Amino acid sequence: MTTATNTTGDTVAIGPALSALADRLHGRIVLPDDPTYDQDRALWNAVVERRPAAIVRCAGTEDVQAGVRFASEHEVRLAVRGGGHNVAGTAGVDRGVVLDLSELDHVEVDPTARLARVGGGATWGQVDAATQVHGLAAPGGVVSKTGVGGLTLGGGIGWLRRGHGLSCDNLVAATLVAADGAVHHVDETTDPELLWGLRGGGGNFGVVTEFTFALHPVGPDVAVALTLYHGDDTAAVLGAWRSATTDLADEVSSFAICGTVPDVADFPSELRGEPMTLIMAVATDATDRDHRSVRPFRELATPILDLSGTMPYVDVQQVFDGDYPDGGRYYWASLHLPTLDDHRIGLVEEWTRRRPSELATVDVWHLGGAMGRVAQDATAFGDRSAPYLLGIEANWLDATQDEDNIAWARNARQAFRAVSTGRPYLNFPGFQEDGEVALRAAHGDASYRRLAALKRRMDPDNLFRLHQNVPPS
Repeated sequence: MTTATNTTGDTVAIGPALSALADRLHGRIVLPDDPTYDQDRALWNAVVERRPAAIVRCAGTEDVQAGVRFASEHEVRLAVRGGGHNVAGTAGVDRGVVLDLSELDHVEVDPTARLARVGGGATWGQVDAATQVHGLAAPGGVVSKTGVGGLTLGGGIGWLRRGHGLSCDNLVAATLVAADGAVHHVDETTDPELLWGLRGGGGNFGVVTEFTFALHPVGPDVAVALTLYHGDDTAAVLGAWRSATTDLADEVSSFAICGTVPDVADFPSELRGEPMTLIMAVATDATDRDHRSVRPFRELATPILDLSGTMPYVDVQQVFDGDYPDGGRYYWASLHLPTLDDHRIGLVEEWTRRRPSELATVDVWHLGGAMGRVAQDATAFGDRSAPYLLGIEANWLDATQDEDNIAWARNARQAFRAVSTGRPYLNFPGFQEDGEVALRAAHGDASYRRLAALKRRMDPDNLFRLHQNVPPS
């Protein structure tokens, strides 16, 4: 008999009800005894393992409605899986129900209106492929396998952030299935408050089955600086990079990655395993034919390898795909920095040296530009005034090293906390163990209260509690 754990922790029998649900679906239900169960329940982050009572592979919005109503009626814990790339593993739930949206992966582009309608299970690679046919792009992340839904609902920082804002800033409409199973078509006219909440407020209000994004002329080719400097030069490189980002054109976005040259064929064998600081900058200005805008990033010190040049935008979006394989082990933390002075650079150097895994990195993202000019109360994303974002990425492969890597990332975050704004980026959430404290810090008190009021309207019983949860006020 199939059982699940309900929201109060009791075990309930759901076998007959699941059979009735299966009869109503266009998709299918995967149960623990199905041959594809282990494959379907597997999460991108292998540190997090979940064994759901059932996985509903939705074929459309009607299936999502049926799944939501089932979970609500039986008070069963519910997880929603879009791309499945949330590092906290929110796409899975033990002894509950997972709504898998992976088959809702359509991308429909209107090049005249410069809009894209994107299914809730699509990845950014799918969006890039469809929009770049028309020389257009929606601001996504920096890894093509990332799901559109999770990234957008949490903000969405990528290569177009300074020129065109965050993913959530470019969300102009959405289709959402609420906790009562009702479908809401959301835009600035029909429900501006809910659209505000979807713009960076997390997956807290329902299941978004379709996003509509504003598109911008980008590519197909862009100018890229992709330069590796030796780790011994990290302080000098970061200091020079800090200067290079001063008064930088909005069309240029960059970040610094401090770590180890990967042991892969893309890099000369003599460099693999060496400490490095990688600087990558992307310029989307089509008039910059000689790449003047990214040239300073190639001259911060003496490079050990320079892979800069012209690249198709779709390739830029895949540069780091190989660094984050399915089934890797991950713990990411983040804080915004009010400046990148020599003391903070010294902390970056120190915690880079202390990494227990050569796959781990300490990253610094340069922010500002278009994303920094959005008013704080215009979206749920929160304050945008910080010029830099610190990303602490514990990446490793060996399960016996879980404790060491997670401890390193948490200790690094604690070391930076006093010199940060105290505000995290919610797409780098650890395992969401900081709960309400992190959410209040990220959104600010006024937006947090507004989110709680919106939650009370949309989901008063807190069905969608597993995703960046602001409980109903």
